[in-house]
Amino acid sequence: MADYYGALGVAPGATDDEVKKAYRKLARQLHPDVNPDPEAQERFKAVTAAYEVLSDPQKRQIVDLGGDPLSNGAGSPGNPFSQGFGGLGDIMDAFFGGGGGGGRGPRSRVRQGSDALLRIECDLAETAFGTDREMTLETAVVCSTCTGQGTAPGTHPSICDTCQGRGEVQQVQRSFLGQVMTTRACPRCSGLGSIIEHPCGECGGDGRVRARRTLTVKVPAGIESGMRIRLTGEGEVGPGGGPAGDLYVEVVERPHPVFTRDGDDLHCTLTLPMTAAALGTVLPLATLDGDESLDISPGTQPDEVITLRARGVPHLRGTGRGDLHVHLRIEVPTRLDAKQEELLRDLARLRGEEHPAGTGKGNGLFGRRRR
Repeated sequence: MADYYGALGVAPGATDDEVKKAYRKLARQLHPDVNPDPEAQERFKAVTAAYEVLSDPQKRQIVDLGGDPLSNGAGSPGNPFSQGFGGLGDIMDAFFGGGGGGGRGPRSRVRQGSDALLRIECDLAETAFGTDREMTLETAVVCSTCTGQGTAPGTHPSICDTCQGRGEVQQVQRSFLGQVMTTRACPRCSGLGSIIEHPCGECGGDGRVRARRTLTVKVPAGIESGMRIRLTGEGEVGPGGGPAGDLYVEVVERPHPVFTRDGDDLHCTLTLPMTAAALGTVLPLATLDGDESLDISPGTQPDEVITLRARGVPHLRGTGRGDLHVHLRIEVPTRLDAKQEELLRDLARLRGEEHPAGTGKGNGLFGRRRR
C-alpha cells in the first residue's frame, strides 16, 4: 500500500490545513514547470495522488483503516490524473504561470512582414552572362493615407478601457492552494492595449494595402535553374506598416534548342557526313560567344568529342568558365545511286575491304584502325 502520509511528509493525525500546506509546499518544488527533472516529475505525481486521497474524507478514512482507495487501478498512484484531476492540473498551470502568459504587456501593432516568392524564366544566354529583368508584382505596401498607423486622418488609437492599456487582464480564483491569479490577453483589444475607434478608410486599420509595383532584378552571370535571388526588404510590408520581409526570385532556365547544360559545361551534338569524317573538314559552329570554325580531323570516328575550352558558362562564384563539348555523330548514307555505289566499291577494293574477315587478329574488321 502506498504511504500517502509519508509522500506529503505529514503525520497520520495531520489536520486538513496541514495536509494542504504540505502539498502546496511540495508542489511548488516539484511541479514540471518548475523542476523538469524526471525524478521530480515522478515524485510530483505521487505527491498529487497523496493529496487527492488525504483531502477526501472518505478516501482518508480508508487509508486510516489500512486500505488503499486507489488500489482498484483506475486511480492508482501511477496514474493520479485519471480521476477528476483535470481541473487540478489546470489550477496548477495557472498557479505556476503555465498558460497564463502573464507579464507580457501590450502586444505591438507593428509586426514584421512575410517573405514573398516569384519565378522568372530566362534564356541560356541570360543565365550565362547575367541580365537585368524588370518585374511587376502585386504585394502589400504601406498605406499612403494613414502611413501605416491604421487610423483615419486626424484620429489616434485610444487606450483600451478593459485592460487600461496593459494588453492583458487578470482574474483571481479561489482554490485549495489559496487565491490563484491568471493572466491572459485582453479579449477587447486582442492584447494590443489600444483600440482603433476610427479605422482608416483605405486600409481598414491594417496599415497596409495591396498595390502593384515594379522593380529591377539583377540576374548574376552563371546562375543555374532553380537557384533563388534574395532581395532584402522587397517582400510584404507587415501589419501596422511594419518592416517588409524579403523577396525571393527563383530562376527557371528555358531549354535551349542546341545546347544542354551540365553545371557550367555545355554539350551539343554535331552531325557530319561519312566523307567529311574520313577526309576532314571545317564546319561552322554557333556558340554563346558567336559563330566559330570547328576543325574536323581526317579519320574522325563516330562518338568522338571535341572540347572547346572556356566556351561554356561563366562560374557563378570565382573566375573562369566551363567548357563546350561537341559530340560528333557520323551520318552513313542509306541510299546510293549507281555512280556512288561504284565509287565506294572501288574504294573498298583499293583498301582491301571488299570482304572484311572480322577475325580480330589485327588486320580485319576489329583490328587496328586503318587510314
